[in-house]
Amino acid sequence: MREGLRARGHIHGGGEVTRAFVSGNEALALGVRLAAPKVVCAYPITPQTTVVERLSEMVADGSLNAEFIYAESEHSAMSCAIGASAAGARAFTATSSQGLLYMAECLPYAAGGRFPIVMMNANRSVALPWNIYGDQRDSISQLDCGWIQAYAQDAQEALDLALMSYRIAERPDVSTPFMINLDGFSLTHACEAVDVPSPEQARGFLPPYEPEDAMDFGRPRNMGFSAGPEHNAFFKYREHLGILRARDAAAEAEEEFGRAFGRRYTGLVEEYMCGDADFVLITLGSVAGACRDAADRMRGEGVRAGVLRIRYMRPFPSAEIAEAVSGAEAVAVLEKDVSFGGTGTVFANVNSALYSAGARIPSSNYIGGLGGAPVSEGDACEIFRRMASGATGVRFIGMGGA
Repeated sequence: MREGLRARGHIHGGGEVTRAFVSGNEALALGVRLAAPKVVCAYPITPQTTVVERLSEMVADGSLNAEFIYAESEHSAMSCAIGASAAGARAFTATSSQGLLYMAECLPYAAGGRFPIVMMNANRSVALPWNIYGDQRDSISQLDCGWIQAYAQDAQEALDLALMSYRIAERPDVSTPFMINLDGFSLTHACEAVDVPSPEQARGFLPPYEPEDAMDFGRPRNMGFSAGPEHNAFFKYREHLGILRARDAAAEAEEEFGRAFGRRYTGLVEEYMCGDADFVLITLGSVAGACRDAADRMRGEGVRAGVLRIRYMRPFPSAEIAEAVSGAEAVAVLEKDVSFGGTGTVFANVNSALYSAGARIPSSNYIGGLGGAPVSEGDACEIFRRMASGATGVRFIGMGGA
């Protein structure tokens, strides 16, 4: 595998850390190799393809001991992952955009079967018009399919989520598939330096997957059965509880990850200068960096600005969002998604959280980045200025109000 420029690193947690200069896709693949899945189910689609290409190279050179299955479609890749997980194997797959939508029939099967598959999704616009560049309409459209959803902001977080996702998904009281989302091209193909733990460190953090309810010819059991009205709701309720329990599972995994590797994460959200902020911009994914730069600039202009990055869309961090913005005069949601004829889906979730918490804070929705259109630090500054002026409602960046 091509891993870019490499250097020997420092010792932490009983192993030597390697420094590598890689793209977000390659960083994710390195994290998956450390997680040691037994089955990788692959179908290529831009801008995800290099993830499964790198994993195929790892299988070929022996650095990843796994079955690499080149399926004939995304639907088949997810079906294969479901079968592998049902048989007790740690499974991984990856997709993007139309590929994720082609998998859509299978996603509730994986969730309803409580199969802790991990999938990387390279966020990309969906057709029509045809477009290969990044927005988040693909994954956001699947929020109700029963998967945990996390959004990385950089390559290091992508690598780390590859390890933490399995630990969270495989916890017996969670047992839920996990979707790791990386912004197409701006994260999947941009290169940066990352710390790569040693395999020994990774094994200490993530032990082999040993489910109690895998298929076993010696102990046959019923899986994937039908359930009528008298029982169906109980299964759906347990599925709901599994995702809710992912909140505690993520906190536990991050605490142990910090002890093992020295990198700390902040749960379902990440706050930046929100404590005394009058105006808080809420967003997710790689655009959070530009938003933080904008907050710094606005602070220099005397505006107390803060940024709240949503790291997990499912389970949704309702309480964390309400707490983080409790002292703000106004909030705005910047997202790369729109529910046509309504608002942005992230905005709808945030507004619901605030209303349920009794917070009556003026809010506004800014939709940008559709089809890969750039969202700049200047755009984020303009959002802060509009918040300060009392603006509300839904606005498409570069196109005016809706």
